[in-house]
Amino acid sequence: MNEPIPVTRTTDHGTAKLMPDVDRERAWLLTVDGAPQSYVDLDEPTHLEFEYARRLGHALDTVAEPGRPLDVLHLGGGALTLPRYVEATRPGSRQEVVDADRGLLALVTEHLPLPDGAPITLHGADARAWLEAAPAGSADVLIADVFGGSRVPAHLTTVAYARAAARVLRGDGVYLANLADAAPFAFLRSQLATLATVFAELVLVAEPGVLRGRRFGNAVLLAAHHPLDTTALARRTAADAFPARVAHGAALRGLVGDARPVRDEDAVPSPEPPDGAFGIG
Repeated sequence: MNEPIPVTRTTDHGTAKLMPDVDRERAWLLTVDGAPQSYVDLDEPTHLEFEYARRLGHALDTVAEPGRPLDVLHLGGGALTLPRYVEATRPGSRQEVVDADRGLLALVTEHLPLPDGAPITLHGADARAWLEAAPAGSADVLIADVFGGSRVPAHLTTVAYARAAARVLRGDGVYLANLADAAPFAFLRSQLATLATVFAELVLVAEPGVLRGRRFGNAVLLAAHHPLDTTALARRTAADAFPARVAHGAALRGLVGDARPVRDEDAVPSPEPPDGAFGIG
């Protein structure tokens, strides 16, 4: 049997590398310009290796009754880890994936093909441009996991972007985002303030050390027009191999403080992670 070998390719936005996991037969790590982006196990698509992906998975599990098919829009494709997860846990879900790096989408689908017949459509396009042209009320869930290198692009951080996201979601839809920051959380606080201009309910899921300001890390944000099942979410995240805390209500308002919503003319990308923040391991 041929041993899987790493694959390296220059794509539209960087150098992508697919590396086989020696411990799992058909599992792969995707890095772009050396930064870990995604992990996929083709034999076990419900296996989510990265902490932030596990938290997005817990959120996806709690936004609707188990197994119910959903219309899901993914901004940012990576190795298509979450589309595979949704297909496995909610078969029949219709999914759209938007990623500006067409070369990366081609690399991933060539070497890590999607399940045959899965209703997953890929689009090589800018996330915000695609969002602004998408049909209103066409998605149950919108997942934003867009990083240019290791930073969220500035044009995906503003009130105008949040309004575009809300327009595409159905009334009972849920917005999910993967964000990264460190104390004093200028970026994270501004994102909470921005989304609060559009959505009535906000929930944040993060590792306690990140929330206490001890280290740089990911935080998963949920936003909706209706109350979210924070009890179920807290139960799942607390029981995870990488436990996390769920913040909402008064605790979240305290974190936002006097942070102001972001306008297009003031927008900046998310902060650059410190060296070693997202090591491969």
